[in-house]
Amino acid sequence: MTIQAVARLLIVDDESALMEALCNILAQQGYATSGCTGAEEALGRLRDERFDLLLTDLMMPGTDGLALARAALAVDAQMVVVMMTGQGSVATAVEAMQSGVLDYVLKPFKLGAMMPVLERALAIGRLRRDNLALQQRLLERTHELEVVNLELEAYAATVSHDLRAPLHGIEGLAQLLTRRLAAYLTPETQELFALLDSRVLRAQRLVDDLLRLSRVARQALARCDVDVTRMVYEVAVELRTGLTAPGVSVVVQDDMPRALADPALLRQAFVNLLSNAFKFTHRVAQAQVEVGACVEDGVPGYFVRDNGPGFEMSLAARLFMPFERLHGAESFEGSGVGLSIVQRIVQRHGGQIRVEAAVGHGATFYFTLGGAAEAA
Repeated sequence: MTIQAVARLLIVDDESALMEALCNILAQQGYATSGCTGAEEALGRLRDERFDLLLTDLMMPGTDGLALARAALAVDAQMVVVMMTGQGSVATAVEAMQSGVLDYVLKPFKLGAMMPVLERALAIGRLRRDNLALQQRLLERTHELEVVNLELEAYAATVSHDLRAPLHGIEGLAQLLTRRLAAYLTPETQELFALLDSRVLRAQRLVDDLLRLSRVARQALARCDVDVTRMVYEVAVELRTGLTAPGVSVVVQDDMPRALADPALLRQAFVNLLSNAFKFTHRVAQAQVEVGACVEDGVPGYFVRDNGPGFEMSLAARLFMPFERLHGAESFEGSGVGLSIVQRIVQRHGGQIRVEAAVGHGATFYFTLGGAAEAA
C-alpha cells in the first residue's frame, strides 16, 4: 500500500492570532502546518525547508503578500501560492494570480470554501513536481540513448570494416585465380568460381543492408515538404534503367498528396518498395507496378501495388522481420532486410504500414506517415 506524504503548509499573516488559528485548523485537517508573521521570516523558512504550499496574506506591513509570492517562486519555481485577501482587494488578488499566484481565498474564512482551494492547489503542485521529475528522467534517458547510439554507430562501423575486409580478400583472390588458371578451368570449375563470386557479392550486399537497417533506427529526422509524386517518378525511372527485363509497366498517380517527411528516408522507403515490386514481377508476362494515394483510418497515405506471385496472408506477419523470406533465394534474390527498413522508416515518422496479398494476385503495401501527409 502506497502511503502519501503529509502536505506541508507555510502560513503567513501579520496577525499572529489569525495565523495560529489557521495553523491549528488546517493541522486538524491532516496537514503539517508552520506559521510566520512576516515576509522576511517566511523567506528564511522557504530557503531552509521544503514546503508544498505557501498560504499568505495579501496586505501586510513592509513586504506584502504579492512581493513574498514572487520571492517564494524565485526560491522554488514549483511552489504553489494561495493568497488570502479581504473582499475589497479581490482585484489585486486576481492581478497576483497573473504573476504566478495559483488561487486566492476570501476573509473571513469558511473552512468549506478554503479546503477545495487548498486541495486543488496541492494537486497542481504535485503535478508540477512530478512533471519536473519526469522531464529530468527524460533528459537523463535521452543522454543515455545518445551515448548508446554513438557506441552502436562505432560498433557498426567496426563490424562493417571487419566483415568487408575478408570479403574483399575472397573476391580478389577468386578473380586472381580465375585469371591465372583460365586456360585450365573446366566449365564446371568456371561455374563454381562464378557461384563463389555471386555468394561474395550477396554477402557484401547483406552487410550493406544491415548497416542501412541500423542507421535508419538512429538517424535524426529532418522533415520538410516533399513532392511525393515527383520523388516516385524519379525513383521509378532510376530503378527501371537497371532492370534486366524493363518491360514492366509502371503507373504513378498524378498529384499524390505532399508529405512532411525526411526526404532521404522517404526516398529509401520508395526505393525498397519499388525494388521489391520489380523483383517479384520480372517473370510476369504483363508485369505492372502501381503507386498511388490512399486514406488509412482517416490519415492520408500511399500504396505500392504489383501483380507478382503474391503470398498467403497468414504469412504477412513475417514479412517485415529482418532476414525473413517468403520465397526461396533461388527464385528471388535479396537479403530479406528491405521491407524491415521500410517499416522502420514509416514508424520513425509515426506512421503505420500493412500489406494485402493473395497467391497469384500480387501484393499491395499501404503506409502512412503519422498524419504528416498533406495536400499541396
